[in-house]
Amino acid sequence: MAVLVCGGAGYIGSHMVRFLLERGEDVLVLDDLSTGHRDFVPPSVPFVQGDVRDATLLGCLFREHRVDAVFHFAAFIQVGESMRDPLAYYDNNLQGVLRLLQTMVRHGVENFVFSSTAAVYGEPELVPIPEDALKCPTNPYGETKLAVERLLHWTSVAHDLRWSALRYFNACGAALDGSIGEAHDPETHLIPLVLDAAMGRRPSVTIFGDDYDTPDGTCIRDYVHVMDLVEAHLLALNALRSGRRSSVYNLGNGRGFSVLEVVEACRRVTGRSILVEKGARRPGDPARLVASSARIREELGWEPRYTALDAIVETAWRWHGKRWG
Repeated sequence: MAVLVCGGAGYIGSHMVRFLLERGEDVLVLDDLSTGHRDFVPPSVPFVQGDVRDATLLGCLFREHRVDAVFHFAAFIQVGESMRDPLAYYDNNLQGVLRLLQTMVRHGVENFVFSSTAAVYGEPELVPIPEDALKCPTNPYGETKLAVERLLHWTSVAHDLRWSALRYFNACGAALDGSIGEAHDPETHLIPLVLDAAMGRRPSVTIFGDDYDTPDGTCIRDYVHVMDLVEAHLLALNALRSGRRSSVYNLGNGRGFSVLEVVEACRRVTGRSILVEKGARRPGDPARLVASSARIREELGWEPRYTALDAIVETAWRWHGKRWG
């Protein structure tokens, strides 16, 4: 039986593929390479370049491969871009999952693990955020992820579908051997942007807003190492395979880090000076997003291993050095 990883050539998806292979799973990758990288997928893994919204292609894949489960990492993820072009986000993020679910139902595939986001909560009333907190997204990105979660619920009511939605915010870090990591174009994630400045690939890093209601005035986010994320995804899949009910889980590192704390960690790890410039707030950015992961720790036994900010940055710096050094 094969596990289909949609978006398996992207940042988190490619780490998921390798993690699955190491644990003896047969893997199939679907990726349109709009943001993914073909060389991130091991040569031994069957790879199909295509759009997850292509119902004909999906039908062919499910007929030709004995798909047992599906992971979805094929969403658009940039908050600012979603504010500028919400139609594109609804088209890709919601339609893509809709086409997948229709195909899964037709072919009797029951297990679906969805990469969701803490952005479904919007500006939270309680931090760390529990799963049952009010959902009020402040941007179309979060809104589309919440719409998918609702779609999963109603699909499971009507059909034989078991699913898990994993809500996390800032995926970060890289494979421990530095072989793969973040490689977005354009890059929008904070840690690689700061490391770019440390390497001299950009003159400075911009902080978008320093007047938030936080200790140092900059946004606080939950940074979860990519290897901890993929382990949680596999735990979720195995729970579904064993008959556990569908569920939503937060993935958090136990505390949040501010933008300035991330910059300081990058200075410590790299030993280099990093110029910081101040910019205006970005629309749709809440001040503080930190998710409680108590539920998945208790129910599935997930324990993140890479929670120290310097340790996270060290793995990202190793990948940066191999990529650009």
